Order: sequence, then structure tokens, then C-alpha cells
Amino acid sequence: MVGALAMAAVLPALYLPGITHNFFDLKIYMSAMDWWLAGNPLYDYVQPDRVQGELYFTYPPFTALLLLPFALPKLGATVVIFTGLTLLGVVVTTKWLLDPVIRRHGLPHLFTLVVGVLLVLAVESTRETITFGQINMLLVVLILADLLFAVPRDSRWAGVGIGLATALKLFPGIFVVYLLATRRWRAAAVAAATAAGATLLAAAVAPADSWRFWTHELWATDRVGRTDYTGNQSLFGLLSRLTAPEEPDRLIWLPLVVAVAGYGLWRAVRASRAGDPLAALTLTGLVAALVSPITWTHHIYWFIPAVVILVDATLSTDPRTATGARQRRRLGALAVGTSAIIVYGVVSFYDFGVAPEPTSTPWAFLLRNTYVLLCLVLLVALPLRAEAGAPVAESREPDTLPEAPLPR
Repeated sequence: MVGALAMAAVLPALYLPGITHNFFDLKIYMSAMDWWLAGNPLYDYVQPDRVQGELYFTYPPFTALLLLPFALPKLGATVVIFTGLTLLGVVVTTKWLLDPVIRRHGLPHLFTLVVGVLLVLAVESTRETITFGQINMLLVVLILADLLFAVPRDSRWAGVGIGLATALKLFPGIFVVYLLATRRWRAAAVAAATAAGATLLAAAVAPADSWRFWTHELWATDRVGRTDYTGNQSLFGLLSRLTAPEEPDRLIWLPLVVAVAGYGLWRAVRASRAGDPLAALTLTGLVAALVSPITWTHHIYWFIPAVVILVDATLSTDPRTATGARQRRRLGALAVGTSAIIVYGVVSFYDFGVAPEPTSTPWAFLLRNTYVLLCLVLLVALPLRAEAGAPVAESREPDTLPEAPLPR
């Protein structure tokens, strides 16, 4: 309990750098909604920014429909509502992730949940989501509810959550690809139909803005900000920081995207077949972070379930053999290292300047691309667990053979 109180006491210090954000993204959303309600074209809204130059409303029209009611109260009330919903999302999703681990290892339920929630609140992606006023936790709730509950149990609603998340923000569309890769044809069809239905609903309400978004604004990459900015923790961001102020050659980026997506989704499929849906969706989320042209730090929630998997695998590995002891140390070190990195973060305690600057030293490369490199490490090293929770070693045999458990 003393440790939990100490963590709670440290949290305000971690949030201090984020105070300067002052719900910046939420204010853009609400200003854009006011602009739209006044009869102006939604995607004409623009405001200056010290780092990015000019910022626009970049989400699909369906997201605008969802945000529109929040423009009616005073901004302070909207901030409270958004923050409260994000905190509720953190508590709910953390409980979903930790409950199976608590049951498997007989951990104290309430204490473990409290510590887990405090740790999730300490992670930079959560801090950035809250202090910018982002909608990321809504997407996470939809995806986790779908892939952890609806899809494995073949619910008639399987795919709805992913479809809604994709209609709100295109980033989750990778999970439709995952459903196809795992041959969940019905869930993939439901997800695609849900996304299409939500998009058509928005088109019926705002036809001109919808046409403009899907035919022009979606493809205007300059609207989302500078790709070389350190906050963009994707492969394209890494390459952009090497070539700044010029954009990187897409003939280099695209083969990297194909290789990373192919390998990551292959591992996700193996995780699904091994009976580990959490590892499968975590690997898919890491793939999405890497292959998207823009992946801001607040997008990468998927480090959090990765840590849960690593802790569970560490606790499940028997240290009484030399191999098991080595495996336990390796998994434990990766869990602690990942936790330390994502709590300290990439952008929270650094000012990388306004002007585009190419990465010029190995230290700068490591510092400015920490999440990209961590994603790549986890894509390879994240363990797959059997249904009972024990980690499993990936077999080199054909997929028809069972996965071999680690020595116990």
C-alpha cells in the first residue's frame, strides 16, 4: 500500500510537462465544431501552431458528428467530461487486462488493480491523451471490447467495435486486416459494414464535407503536421528525422512497411492460434504504430498490454530450471525496461525545437526514435502464451503442429 501511495504522489510531477498542452487538441476540435455550426466548411478550419505551422480538423466527418454535441456546453464542462470519460476508460480497460492475470496467479485483486491503474496513468501515452484532450481511450475501449470479448466468443456483435473505431479514426483499420488474416470472415465483414455504415451516415448529414474529406483532405499529408517532429513515432517519422527538412524516399519506406506489417501480422496470427488474443491484438497495434505515416505518442497505447503480457509470462515461467530462470530474467527485464521507457516517455521532458533538424548522432537517433525501436523489439520478443497463461515458444514447424511450451 505504501508503494501505491508513493506512485500516486509521483503522478502530479509526471503530468507537470503536459500542463502546457492545456487541452490543445480538444480546443481545436471544439473550435472547429463552432466554425462548422456557423455554416462554414468543416475542413476550411485552420489555426496557427508554433511547431507544426498550421493545424486543421483532420478527422473523418463521422467523428465530427460525434464531437458536435460537446461544442454545446461551455469549454470547461467539455474538458471535465472528456477527462472523466478517459479516466473511466483507463479503469475499465486496465481491469479487463489485469483480471485474468490476477486470477491465474492469485494476486490481491483490489491492490493489483489500483497499482495497475496508477501505472497506466503514469504512462506518457495516457498523460498526452489526457492533457491534449484526445479521444484515444474511446478507440481502445471499442477495440479491446471487440477483440477480447466479442470476437473470441463469436458474438453476433463481433466486429462492430472495430468498425466504429475505424470510422472515427482510420488508425484502427489495421484490426480489420487482422480479422481477415485470422480468417474471422464474419467479424471482418461486420467491421467493414459498420465502418461503411457510419461513413454513409455522415455523408447523408454532411455530403459536401464528406466528399471533400474522402477525395482530397484524407490524402493531404501536410494537414496533419510535420512528419519529422519527434512526437511522430512511426517508421516514416524515423526516416523523416534522418532526411529533414526533406521528406524521405517512399521507395525506401514502403518496403519497410510491407516487411514489418507482414512479420507483425504473421506473429499476431500465431498468437491467435496459440490461444492468446491479447498478444495478437497487441502485436497488431504495434504494427499499426509502425506503419502509419503519423503515429503521435498518444496513439501508442499498445505498450501497456505488452507490459501486462510480459509480467504474466514472467510469473508463469518456472525458475527452477536453468532455462526457465534465464527466460524469467529476460522477460522480467523486458517488462521493467518497457515500463521505464513508456513512463519517462519520448517528448515529455525534451524540447526538440521548432525548426526541422536531421538526426546527426547515434544518441540523437536513439533518443528521438525510442518508441519506434521499442515497437520493433516487442514485435520480435513479445511472448505468446497458452490459454492457461504459460508462455509458449514459437515452433519452427508448420502451423498445423501445436506450439511447444517453454521448459518449466
